[in-house]
Amino acid sequence: MTPGSNLPLSAARVAVDVTAPVRLDVSGLLLAADGKVRSDDDFVFYNQPSAPGVTHSAAAGGGDTVTVDTAAVPEGIDKIVVTASLDTPGATFAGTEPTGTVRDADNGSVLASFTPPRLGIETALVLVEIYRRGGGWKVRAVGQGYADGLAGIATDFGVSVEEPAAPAAAPQAPPAPPAPAAGWGPPTGAPAPVAPPPAAAPAAPAPAPSAPAPGTGKINLDKGRVSLQKNQTVSLVKGGRPMLSSVRMGLGWEPAFRGKSIDLDASVIAYGPDRKKVDNCFFGKLMILGGAIQHSGDNLTGEGAGDDEAITVHLGGLPPEVTGLVFVVNSFSGQKFSEVAKAYCRLLDAQSGEELVRFDLTHAEPRTGVMMAKLVRQYSGEWEMTALGEFVDARTVRGMTKPAAQAL
Repeated sequence: MTPGSNLPLSAARVAVDVTAPVRLDVSGLLLAADGKVRSDDDFVFYNQPSAPGVTHSAAAGGGDTVTVDTAAVPEGIDKIVVTASLDTPGATFAGTEPTGTVRDADNGSVLASFTPPRLGIETALVLVEIYRRGGGWKVRAVGQGYADGLAGIATDFGVSVEEPAAPAAAPQAPPAPPAPAAGWGPPTGAPAPVAPPPAAAPAAPAPAPSAPAPGTGKINLDKGRVSLQKNQTVSLVKGGRPMLSSVRMGLGWEPAFRGKSIDLDASVIAYGPDRKKVDNCFFGKLMILGGAIQHSGDNLTGEGAGDDEAITVHLGGLPPEVTGLVFVVNSFSGQKFSEVAKAYCRLLDAQSGEELVRFDLTHAEPRTGVMMAKLVRQYSGEWEMTALGEFVDARTVRGMTKPAAQAL
């Protein structure tokens, strides 16, 4: 499977084996329609190995297994997400390729397999999800990364995360405040405060906590411009507040061969929560959704410095039925992206012109369309940007509607 792809499940009981060259902590979370757990009992991991219809166990060949009996999952649960985090403190997934293998839990036959590509600074990730769709169940490859370990995932999905008890201290020392729980429906990206390190104590084995400690939140805009790699995500949150002002997505490219112009068309497709297209904005339709999205106009050559085409999005002015935006580039004339150099997209603050996020396309395929990035509205209101870099055979934005929907 590839990121964002999905398949119907042919078995009622499925086992998701998660393996890697290093030790991982694997968990499963049962999510209601709002994308959050109903209570901490819906968090299944090594210290709490079962919930209705979902169990955690050690895999026979190494790693861990989350087994889902879809017939036993309560009606109020719409989705089970399977997550993985690194067992070694401070380690990242760079150079490590975890794999989720979905099997028929009764006969062991493999139904699907997914290895997230090119992981980097992530310390935890949502690997796959098992979800209801049209009276049946499906599996989707996710690969959503976090920078703060299992604690970030737990808090984003609504699990109450508490600090372990601090070492004995003077009576007047106040206890560390508990971390606030953050709902997710997908992830919120709101950073959780970091508790100060405890005072040094004599070496002794620490008791295993019932839940992981809070971290610092997912990648956001607090440290300035973010440079993304393919499939990485940044939450458009700065100083704890979601960015809901106007942003501009600038898209640029150059001809790969000197003296040969190339005519590409940048567009954006707006989708609702059901992944159905609401509208699209391109050179032939420069304004949609009452002016909430505006296109700069067509560039016929791709030559010259700076963005070739730009699309401005007034995030606060988007209608509530718009929950996802996918930015695409097509070659109507049929020129392939192997004839294009230095393709990129960058997100800017439309008021100040400050560059917030950048994604440089580092490879090309001989195809006529590419999905550059997506913006997805979270249940808590903020938006997340994910770099895509997925090529397809489509010369117009119309041909991008279906693959872009699958990428959400």
